[in-house]
Amino acid sequence: METDAAYMMETNYAYSKAVFDWCQDEEVPLIYASSAAVYGAGNEFGEARENEDPLNVYAYSKYLFDQYVRKRLEGRSAQVAGLRYFNVYGPNESHKREIGMISVALRAYEQLRSEGRVKLFVGSDGYGDGEQQRDFVHVDDAVSVNLWLLENRDVSGIFNCGTGRAQTFNEVAAAVVNTVDGEEASVDDLVQRGLIEYIPFPPHLVGKYQSYTQADLSRLREAGYEGGFRAVGEGVADYVRGLMK
Repeated sequence: METDAAYMMETNYAYSKAVFDWCQDEEVPLIYASSAAVYGAGNEFGEARENEDPLNVYAYSKYLFDQYVRKRLEGRSAQVAGLRYFNVYGPNESHKREIGMISVALRAYEQLRSEGRVKLFVGSDGYGDGEQQRDFVHVDDAVSVNLWLLENRDVSGIFNCGTGRAQTFNEVAAAVVNTVDGEEASVDDLVQRGLIEYIPFPPHLVGKYQSYTQADLSRLREAGYEGGFRAVGEGVADYVRGLMK
């Protein structure tokens, strides 16, 4: 949610171009982090210009660098691959707490531990309470894509990195609560018991929020990646069990 456009352009765009140019000069492979944020509020998530409509300065900086890479792909001297990460969660993300960017799964777990309930936004953009949908991808699955690219240096381009499956925030919350409590309760039951609570939608996110994302994995599969991606029920449960140790 950074609003300083000059800072973001220098940090995310200009710096990324400098890294790219150095890698091309030295013939060093570059795998960099793009973001699903470049798609904005659209419902099409193929890696094509017509699907890209960033909603904030962060997303725009990622979008600009992707365009820079696209222009340089044909004459590249070394591998360059941009991964458009969707909602990544999993171990070793606690350092992101300082900037308010921990995953929904970790935030839900910490709220449950400290307050006895998980807080989700009320409905928005036509979705019911907690029914906004995102593509939530476990960090281990994202790492597997990175490692595959390292091993296949003939593969270059911009690729989505998600599960290809949109799931609700309610499903994430239920996976967290049920793993902690050792239950298989429904979302409705958890709401009735006060374990899931819906809070007002923040005004500063109106018009800047992605209520739906789902990675189109066609290009990644066409490039040869055959690895699987865990659904929320499995991935979040694995994560929470690790947090409970």
